[in-house]
Amino acid sequence: MSNALEPVLILLAIAVLAVVVFRMLRLPPMLGYLLAGVIIGPYALGWIPDDEKTRHLAEFGVVFLMFSIGLEFSLPKLLTMKRIVFGFGAAQVITTILLVMAVTTWALGLDWRIGLALGGALAMSSTAIVIKMLAERLEVNTAHGRQIIGVLLFQDLAVIPLIILIPALVVTADSGTTGDIMTYAIALFKALVVLVLILFLGQRLMRPWFHLVARQKSSELFVLNVLLITLGLAWLTEIAGLSLALGAFLAGMLISETEYRYQVEDDIKPFRDILLGLFFITIGMLLDIHVVIQNFVWVAAILIALIVLKIILITALSRLFGADSNVAAKTGMNLAQGGEFGFVLLALSGSVGLIEDAVLQPVLAAMVLSMFIAPFMIEYSERIVQRFYYTEWMQRAMQITTIAAHTMVEEGHVIVCGYGRSGQNVSRLLEKEAIPFIALDLDPSRIHEATSAGESVVYGDAARREVLIAAGLMRAKVLIVSYANTASALTILGHVRDLRPELSVIVRTHDDVDIDLLKEAGATEVVAEIMEGSLMLVSHALMLLDIPSSRVLRCLHQTREQRYKLFRGFFHGASDEAEEGGDRVLPRLLTVIIAQDTAAVNKTLGELDLDSLAVEVTAVRRRNIRGLLPSSETRLEAGDVLVLRGIQENLAAAEIRLIQG
Repeated sequence: MSNALEPVLILLAIAVLAVVVFRMLRLPPMLGYLLAGVIIGPYALGWIPDDEKTRHLAEFGVVFLMFSIGLEFSLPKLLTMKRIVFGFGAAQVITTILLVMAVTTWALGLDWRIGLALGGALAMSSTAIVIKMLAERLEVNTAHGRQIIGVLLFQDLAVIPLIILIPALVVTADSGTTGDIMTYAIALFKALVVLVLILFLGQRLMRPWFHLVARQKSSELFVLNVLLITLGLAWLTEIAGLSLALGAFLAGMLISETEYRYQVEDDIKPFRDILLGLFFITIGMLLDIHVVIQNFVWVAAILIALIVLKIILITALSRLFGADSNVAAKTGMNLAQGGEFGFVLLALSGSVGLIEDAVLQPVLAAMVLSMFIAPFMIEYSERIVQRFYYTEWMQRAMQITTIAAHTMVEEGHVIVCGYGRSGQNVSRLLEKEAIPFIALDLDPSRIHEATSAGESVVYGDAARREVLIAAGLMRAKVLIVSYANTASALTILGHVRDLRPELSVIVRTHDDVDIDLLKEAGATEVVAEIMEGSLMLVSHALMLLDIPSSRVLRCLHQTREQRYKLFRGFFHGASDEAEEGGDRVLPRLLTVIIAQDTAAVNKTLGELDLDSLAVEVTAVRRRNIRGLLPSSETRLEAGDVLVLRGIQENLAAAEIRLIQG
């Protein structure tokens, strides 16, 4: 293109459009990137050339992804996984190569060296797709998540000897011998030296260096330092004959040993997500639609064989290494696709003349298509496993039994969904006030540490109906969603609406974007972090400016009332009287269900005259639609749920009037 900016603008425009459409369709965004790559690539519209510069830039997406994964692993943690990485991972790669060699040699009559190269390429799985979806589904620390990461790590390591071996398989035209073995031995030795230096020398230097940078108190310097270390170690591993991604993983692993891990993770996320999108676009650009059409039978056969055989093989090996059948099946389904490093090996095999284009293109097309299918397989793997594996049902039943055992004797308790930092803070305050609660979380390591310390937390997905029931939803007094995930919160609210519509539910959200949506779904209160943080900041500032405390509280009250209409009953109580035990005079919220035979049916709020009792009707929920601040003309129907605000005695009187008349 004449203008160097045009390709960038095309990439940005098509990426934004594709992601918007796929999010509206509730499909994984990476499918949008892949499809965008197919459309604008050299084999379709041809808007973007499939050149070395584009592919090299896209590699940085995988680099930053592997860096983020490295932050989740310390060197001791990696050593504890050595059986998975060097046992299960090695068995998967070697067995796949041998199986492909056997099929290509005996069934197709190809040279064994072609089978070895194809086997190495097909043994790889997509680190970018699998890890991203594991992270989004909060499954990185699950049993199958650890197995998957271990296998992917070995696959990344296996690329190194395969890259060295493939050129050596080609017989040179002049001498008729394979490549210089001494040259490859030196390259392998150099790679090992670099790895040793990074792991042992880097571990001693990383913490003091980060201390030095952090003391400068410059955010841009901190980000520059992270980029330098990430790309620097990736460059070192590349010149040593290793992959860029492996160096980035090691960089993340070294930084995970420091106290700056979480800050680094936040700083690197924008680079990772943007460049990963570009990577998926370049993968889509590899798909030649003409090859798929012309060799449809071969492409379909290779695609089906690749997915089915990898599922069977990986599941069997996982069982052999001691995993439960359901964990093994999930592992197999997550790793059944082709991988980005497989494209590297195929490209190398083609460039050195080991594999002809007639064989290369159908295999390449099948691998790209398998990456298109991968997000769907991963998304629905759990449902499929539950359907076919009895042990998964047993595991679910045991999980439900464990949760039910914790709440069997509880009545009027609080259910805390999520046991991250917010959930733990909420739970500690509840414990301080001697209020019974049960916390649900999905992080096995966090639960293990918390239960060891005597905390009331169990493993369970709060978005599942049966888990909420086991946690005592029908007997609970309050439910708190302590994590900021609107989709999950809406699922929980849907279950509560069906089972206990009168239950008070408090939901945490990041900002005020989804407040109306969550309230319409049935949330009693929605706490927006940014707004509440701002109110706390300004309240402290006003106090330091010698503004009377009553005026500060009034300001906060008015602000909350404008944005959070239902919060009024909870923030009048910041007074000395309340702290001394006068909480009975504080306004509260009460939900009352209008049953068919109650006195309030077919009466208006004006006729009921609850104002005379100093009780305000703040909301009426009718057929899953919630109306705030209803008028005196609002006529009540059977099945309505009223939200009342007032002090305890007045609320009791109002409830009697509504029910008995």
